[in-house]
Amino acid sequence: MSNDIPAVSVLKFLANAGSILKNPLPFHHDNFESKGDTFKLQLGFGNEVVFSRDPGFAKYALQKNQRNYTKSPIQTKDLAKYVGEGLLTSEGSLWKKQRKLIQPAFHKKQLAQLIEAMHTVIKEELQNIKTGEAFDVFEIFNDLAFNTVAKSLFQTEVDRKKINRLQYITEQAQKMLVKELRQPYKSWYFKYAGPIDKHLALTQEARDILMELVEERRASHQKVGDLLDMLLESTYEDGTGMNDEQLIDEILILFTAGHETTSNALTFAASLLARHPEWQDKIYEEYAFAKANSTSLNEFLRHCTVTKQVLEETMRLYPPAYFIDRVNLEEDEYNGMKIPAGSNLLFSCIEIHKHDDFWKDPLQFNPTRFDENAGMYHDAYFPFGAGPRMCIGNNFAMYEMILAVTEMVSRFKITPINTPIEILPLITLKPKNAILEFTAR
Repeated sequence: MSNDIPAVSVLKFLANAGSILKNPLPFHHDNFESKGDTFKLQLGFGNEVVFSRDPGFAKYALQKNQRNYTKSPIQTKDLAKYVGEGLLTSEGSLWKKQRKLIQPAFHKKQLAQLIEAMHTVIKEELQNIKTGEAFDVFEIFNDLAFNTVAKSLFQTEVDRKKINRLQYITEQAQKMLVKELRQPYKSWYFKYAGPIDKHLALTQEARDILMELVEERRASHQKVGDLLDMLLESTYEDGTGMNDEQLIDEILILFTAGHETTSNALTFAASLLARHPEWQDKIYEEYAFAKANSTSLNEFLRHCTVTKQVLEETMRLYPPAYFIDRVNLEEDEYNGMKIPAGSNLLFSCIEIHKHDDFWKDPLQFNPTRFDENAGMYHDAYFPFGAGPRMCIGNNFAMYEMILAVTEMVSRFKITPINTPIEILPLITLKPKNAILEFTAR
């Protein structure tokens, strides 16, 4: 690496290894405060990672010069071995081909067909909230998000045991991946003592379940307008569709990427609303108005601007995808910093979102900062990434979260039990001990 990027020594890294394993964010924050908005962390044996909270640098790598910046091996190798080579994990020509094929399924007009199914699942799942007793709400929202993706993919009746098994396997594979990334010194054990093989076998079981569901749909000759139909009907420029292996890769990735980040965001949103009851009241008033003045769920969603702002502010403070990793293919330069080819870069969305150069009172919960649809157009806001690789499911996620929050607030008042809000930074930014209490309205 070039000397013009401030360095954090390997000795400091090793001295803080224990705390980094539990939660690396305070360590990185201290380095940003002392070294500036971009620094390199020396890991030993010639390995280094460049960390940045410069939104201009992030936009440059993700958007302006994105062709020179590829996904890191964390996605293309480590995650891919569990979910296959699909839109989230692929690069180059395969990524372009798959993005072009799948993008139309996530256009707003297409998603309109899924909203009723989403809403039905959300209402059913929220019935599991118990009033008058404190509990960790993450499991409620985790099940809600997974089942919403499942229903959006398979609107025909699916054996509940199969869906539960898919959820279990998806979550176990993610836990295994976290262990591999956080404990590289155990790589020999993971590889040769069986844990990786065990989880790869689970992943194959998930693939077999999904293939059964696909074959059942084909045999039924039904068209129900769900995501599976859209994927089955999608064709490349030469008129052919996806082969079965590619189709299962994409479905697995939809389950993986489509449920965890949403369940995290909904849990953080509920936790913030519990601590700011005035925003519960504003959402309730908006819900009542939207319900009385809407003839469709699409129209209802358009009325929910306050709820949207609350969710945007939630993802600013607690971005589920809290870092974005890239590797540059060729040597590059940004603002005088030389970036040798093959540099590992981590853009810290959580640090960018709380940087007081770009946000007024950045640690305060203030949804009004997203008035006038300012959210996705803010230069220092990356809840779904940026550029051509921006999350394809961003509209799907926002529709789902708006329906979930409005439905929740219309039924319950929420109060916090513990404070402050706790986090667990894994592959995504997860909530920890989200203990809340609900009372019926």
